[in-house]
Amino acid sequence: MSLDAKAAGAMNETLRTILERRSVRRFETERPVEEEKLRAVLLAGSYAPSAGNVQPWEVRVVRNAELKQRLAKAAMGQSFVAEAPVVLVICGDITAAWRAYQHRGVQLYVIQDTAAMAENMLLAAHSLGLGGCWVGAFWEEEVRQLLGLPNHLRPLCLLPLGYPRGTPRTVPKRPLELIVEWFD
Repeated sequence: MSLDAKAAGAMNETLRTILERRSVRRFETERPVEEEKLRAVLLAGSYAPSAGNVQPWEVRVVRNAELKQRLAKAAMGQSFVAEAPVVLVICGDITAAWRAYQHRGVQLYVIQDTAAMAENMLLAAHSLGLGGCWVGAFWEEEVRQLLGLPNHLRPLCLLPLGYPRGTPRTVPKRPLELIVEWFD
C-alpha cells in the first residue's frame, strides 16, 4: 500500500479541503463575494502562524474594476486577476520583521509568514465555495505605486478570489515516496 493510500484512510473535512483545493483562474464575473465570506477569509488569514507571533502582514482588498485591471497589467498581463470579483494584496511589514529578527526577519520570516497567511486564505476560500489563485508573478514597485503603499510594506502576493466558473483541472502531484525520507 502506498503512503498516499495510507494517508487517505485518515481523511477528514480539513484534509479533504486541503486535497481538493485547486488554483482557480476563471471566475463568475457577475457574482460578487459576500462580505461575510470575505471577512471569514481575511480572519482565517490573520490566524496564520508567524515567527515570534510578529504577524508582519497587512492586506489590501481591491474590488475597484479599474484598479483590478491595472493590477492584472502589473501581474505581467494575467487577465484573470482583473476578472476576479476581489483581489487581496498581501503585504509584508518589513519594519516589523526587521525589528523582531533583523536580516533573517526581512529575508525569510516575513516571506514565510505571509505565505502561511495566503495559504490559510486559499483554504478558507475553498471551504466557503470560493476559488482563488496565488499570484507571485508581478512587478512589486508597480503594485506598490498603484496601491500607494508606504515603504515599509512589501507586496508579496496577489490573491484573486471569487466563485469558480467551471471546475479546475486536477494536476498530478508527486508521490510521497519521492518527496519523503523517514528517519525512524
